[in-house]
Amino acid sequence: MHWLERHWQRRTAVSRMLFPLSWIFGALAAIRRKLYRAGILRAISLPAPVAVVGNITAGGAGKTPLIVHFAETLRRQGWRPGIVSRGYGGTAKGPRPVTADSDPGEAGDEPVLLARRAACPIWVGRDRVAAARALLAAHPECDAILSDDGLQHYRLARNAEIAVVDGRRGFGNGWLLPAGPLREPIGRLRQADAVAVQDSDGIPPAGWPAGLGSYAMRLEGTEFVNLADPLMRVGPGHFSGQRLWALAGIGAPERFFRHLERLGLDFSPCSFPDHYRYRADDLRFPDASAVLMTEKDGVKCRGFVDERFWFLPVSAVVDPRLDEILLACLKRK
Repeated sequence: MHWLERHWQRRTAVSRMLFPLSWIFGALAAIRRKLYRAGILRAISLPAPVAVVGNITAGGAGKTPLIVHFAETLRRQGWRPGIVSRGYGGTAKGPRPVTADSDPGEAGDEPVLLARRAACPIWVGRDRVAAARALLAAHPECDAILSDDGLQHYRLARNAEIAVVDGRRGFGNGWLLPAGPLREPIGRLRQADAVAVQDSDGIPPAGWPAGLGSYAMRLEGTEFVNLADPLMRVGPGHFSGQRLWALAGIGAPERFFRHLERLGLDFSPCSFPDHYRYRADDLRFPDASAVLMTEKDGVKCRGFVDERFWFLPVSAVVDPRLDEILLACLKRK
């Protein structure tokens, strides 16, 4: 769907052709929501409180760094969190644990990244309820569950909903899938406990619901890690005067490229679809002195790269009030 995403940012002939299908998609999604609210479809509660971090658009919005941030926040407050994920891009179906050494082709790239950064149990599964139950059975010490994505996975009852919006891309053309990027109408944000807007410069995106508050979030990172030798860490000055390529296979590659530009780097960009499975042939840059990539891409590429390849870890910096909302929601009955 990489080609289709280009049509989600404006109302093109292609998106207009698909618009009737978005009515069907929206109607089915609305019926499903109403069935859960009426209790006809039952949401399942877990022994531990659950916080869902998700979005209403297809594509990346910064959820994974925010999940890492929340896991760190909870640990500092004495909680012992676990994380569940759908495992997009992976082949695993039933619940399974994920470690830093798991195969991203099976577990998914984002869960493996979380396992390396979040320092807490990670389980994946297409059924998040089953994955969370398996996690709690294997780790009874866990007293909170963070769900990576799953805002629309209503079967999993939740104590908190934190929605994330990409402040630059916003809501695209404002239409539902497949004519636009929206999984649910923009008004769905009003039902979340908080909305984090990433990289917005304080300006809400077009179509923002009137009167809806938000909390600022940005991603920071200045130290590159070598894929062949993770003990090698350098700042952007290390690449001065070098022939650089930058690749990104994430939901919003342009965000990574802007980040590198802010670091003062001059490079040739190369983007791939989100969750792309790299092959050795994809990484042949014979004229490159160095190749820079996201940490999510580094998870999938470390098996067939040389010392020219580097990834950039980033961390979420958020409004402290967002942490307070999360903690208050998890404590309520």
